This record gives sequence, structure tokens and C-alpha cells, in this order.
Amino acid sequence: MKVTFEKIYHMKLILLLVSLTFSFQGFSQINLNKVKKAAGKDSSKVQGVLGGLTGKSNSGSLTNDEIIAGLKEALSTGAVNSTALLHRADGFLKNEAIKIVMPEEAKKVETTLRRLGMSSLVDKAIVSMNRAAEDAAGGATDIFISAIKGMTVTDGLNILRGGDFAATEFLKQATTVRLTEQFRPVIEQSLDKVNATAYWEDVFKQYNKVSPNKVETDLAMYVTERALNGLFHTIALEEQKIRKNPAARVSDILKKVFGS
Repeated sequence: MKVTFEKIYHMKLILLLVSLTFSFQGFSQINLNKVKKAAGKDSSKVQGVLGGLTGKSNSGSLTNDEIIAGLKEALSTGAVNSTALLHRADGFLKNEAIKIVMPEEAKKVETTLRRLGMSSLVDKAIVSMNRAAEDAAGGATDIFISAIKGMTVTDGLNILRGGDFAATEFLKQATTVRLTEQFRPVIEQSLDKVNATAYWEDVFKQYNKVSPNKVETDLAMYVTERALNGLFHTIALEEQKIRKNPAARVSDILKKVFGS
């Protein structure tokens, strides 16, 4: 009975102190220390309820500002590393996880042309699509950084408490519309620069000569969507490095936020 009584006593004390806290705006750190000392083993519960009043988050001793700073740096690092990785020769083409291949509706086209001895033409079209994505990838950095700068405290806490890909998902939701609007013209220019449009037209011109079922696809939109998918896939991998691998936390704030 003594143990039961003590537990009841502690819980009543906690509830009383919490009630008093919300009744007085001038609640100080000294009073909080008294609450924690009086509550004994249940002091962590008090910290969990009153954490917001002291400027601390529920994540150890981290302040909200520290959380936001750490997450912004993590996202910036992931975005910059990813765009740099993809914005180079073979960044897409030699990465099987994100390599841009013929769209599903064009698979029959590819098979038919290869069977007719036109594999070289198809290969040139595939290389050109990937070169366009590689060329355009570098243009995403500024958009990512702009979105990261606009991150709120609520965004940061949701990311910290979210799943393994919460940061990437935030970035995806915050930038996809703008990236699509600004990325597509770059893709179109890139496709023209590497003659992808010409190769694409050649592929379907040859196919349409031998097939009664004519095929038309929006090459620029297709490459844009695949390029963005590849970019977010790469950012997700960077996020995992920071979350799971202490060696990837290259600054004090990253170590503090993700090591907590």
C-alpha cells in the first residue's frame, strides 16, 4: 500500500503543479527545477508536458532553433550533394536505380526497332534522355535551398518525429510544383541541345512506318518526371546516410540533432 500511495501522491503533485503553471505566466526555470525535484522519478513527465514553456523540445535538451538549424543543414547537404552527383556525365545513365529508359507505352516500339536492326537508334535516344536529365539536374539547387529556408518550426518537428524519409518527403511536397514548372523548360532545352528530340522523332518515325498503331508521347514531360524521381531518390539516400551513419554528420549541429 505504501508504494501505491506514493505513486498516487506523485501523480497528484504533478497535476497540481501543471495546473498552477498554466495559471501563472511568470513560471520560471527555478520553479521548474523545484517541480522536477519534488516529482522525483516522474520529473520526465513534467518535462514532457512543460517542455514548450521553457523553449525546449521534447527531444532531449535540443531547442527548437537547434532542431530547425540541424534539419536545414541536413536538407541542404542532401540537396547539394544529390544535384552535384547527378549533374555530371553518367549521373543518370550509369545509375540503374534512376536511369531513364523508354516509357512503358514505348516498349513495343523499342522491341520492334531492335528486332529490325535499329538498336543504335534506340540507344542514342536513351542516352540523350539521360544526358538531358543530367544537364538539368544542376538547376534544382536554388529551388531546394529556397524551400529549405522557408522551413517552419512545425515542419522541423514533423520531420524529426517522422519516418526515415520525412525530410525528403517535406522537400518533395514543398518543391515539386515549382520544380516541374521551372525544370521542364530546362529539360526541353537540354533535349534539344543533345538532339534527344531528333532521336526521339527518328525512333517513332521509323516505328510508325511499320506499325498501324501510331505512338505519340510527351518526351519533355516524361523526362522531367523521371529526372525529378531520380533526384528525390538520391536525396532520400543522402537523408539515410545522415540518419543512420554517424560519420555522415559532418558538423556539430548535425551530430547534436541526429545523435540525440
